[in-house]
Amino acid sequence: MPSLHVAPLSRLSETVAAVRARHLVTLINVGTVVARPAGIAAERHLFLGMSDISQPVDGHVLAGQDHIGQLLAFMRGWDREAPMVIHCWAGISRSTAAAYIAACALAPDRDEDEAADALRAAAPSATPNARLVALADSALGRRGRMIRAIDRIGRGADAFEGTPFAMPLA
Repeated sequence: MPSLHVAPLSRLSETVAAVRARHLVTLINVGTVVARPAGIAAERHLFLGMSDISQPVDGHVLAGQDHIGQLLAFMRGWDREAPMVIHCWAGISRSTAAAYIAACALAPDRDEDEAADALRAAAPSATPNARLVALADSALGRRGRMIRAIDRIGRGADAFEGTPFAMPLA
């Protein structure tokens, strides 16, 4: 089964090449220029422009239900014939939230706590964006279980940026 990988922007191209990814999700501030790595066709790249915030802040884009809808549709359309990479600026908050969301969305019967524990084991610095998790919890009908699971694992270890990792999907 192809895998899901998370990386910071600084390690995007090397991660895509190393895992031979064919799908890419970018969650980064609007206006940030992200060069699409070789091997990723435009139709297999989802760019979600949003700031890494959980409450409204002037001059920033707060993640909304439309962002989650696009993310879930993209994940569900992934044929899983080749790996996917998810990245944000630092590989700590937006991208780890998206990886957790994908793990829950692609396995509707997967226990939220088990997925959160798998995330923490794979990425000690992961601190998933609470707003993205809450929006996905609602969209997936998880009744607060995703929110509680991420709250339970708490803030990740301090880091300038995350180390690329694979998110177990099952």
